[in-house]
Amino acid sequence: MMPALNEAASIAAVLARVPKHIDGVGSIEVLVIDDGSTDSTVELAKQAGASVISHGRNLGVGAALQTGVAEAIRRGVSLAVNIDSDGQFSPEDIGTLARPVLDGTVDFVTASRFKDPALVPDMPRVKRWGNWGMSRIVSGLVGQHFADVSCGFRAYSREALLHLVLLGQFTYTQESFLVLSRQGLRMQEMPMRVRGVREHGESRVASNLFRYAKRTVGIMFSFIRDYSPGVLFNNAAFAFLAASAGLAAFFLWHRFATGAFSPHIWAGFVSAFLFGMAAITFGIGQVAEMTARLRSVQERQLYLIRRYLPRLGEADGPVWPGLTGASPPEPTLDPDDAHRR
Repeated sequence: MMPALNEAASIAAVLARVPKHIDGVGSIEVLVIDDGSTDSTVELAKQAGASVISHGRNLGVGAALQTGVAEAIRRGVSLAVNIDSDGQFSPEDIGTLARPVLDGTVDFVTASRFKDPALVPDMPRVKRWGNWGMSRIVSGLVGQHFADVSCGFRAYSREALLHLVLLGQFTYTQESFLVLSRQGLRMQEMPMRVRGVREHGESRVASNLFRYAKRTVGIMFSFIRDYSPGVLFNNAAFAFLAASAGLAAFFLWHRFATGAFSPHIWAGFVSAFLFGMAAITFGIGQVAEMTARLRSVQERQLYLIRRYLPRLGEADGPVWPGLTGASPPEPTLDPDDAHRR
């Protein structure tokens, strides 16, 4: 899967270097997701033999990956790799990156520019710091250390694809870690030599670091809000409660020490207000927790639909067998899924 936006200068060379054979892989299909290119990217990709899906307008690299994942699931692939089309990553490394997934040891592998100090590429220092900070935040949220959470060269098992429910259109890199970790999938980081800067043009995602930081932090905030709202609301409720208790203690101390409420009667009113805010925030948090449970159930339902629904677009039957009155086939579980029975 290769998201592309105006990559005519590099896409043909990248496609030519994609391996034609990888041990343990029956066939290799190349999909270019055109995210609104206005140059000859689409024509060059088709000439190189790649399948192309075009958005028609620029939606963002996150939306492009979502399109690629949906197509990979539709085709029933057992392994998917996404790689940028700008030439920063070496297509010759696809087999190496995918090997742990092929061996069944992990569900998701990401290339890392910073895990091995000997392979750290030359890049602007501010971007290096930004990646370091983002990696620390994401590592803390997923409970596993990663040195690089922004790399666009990754391999996914079919199980990872089925669980990958992404919402961010701007980017997908950090959100993928958060979603897959939430599903308990096995993730691995693989150090690789990567070009630090693009050979042609500039990054569409990280060209403006302030915008990049704002949007990625927004994605992570949304993840906490949607999946672990207790972390957000309960901590906020505790902060309100602590402030309320502090002001109440000060108010009572002043009352007993001086025998008067004035001039600090304000502390009593503010303490009562903050106590009310703590109660309201805690109540909202409980509702949010229940909503998060419903979301988990819906994602499980989506996973089952993706896994057992017949492949879309096949000529030998309708997309939904039930529409014709026919009963859908009874799903058959893989041997590895016996424990799910």
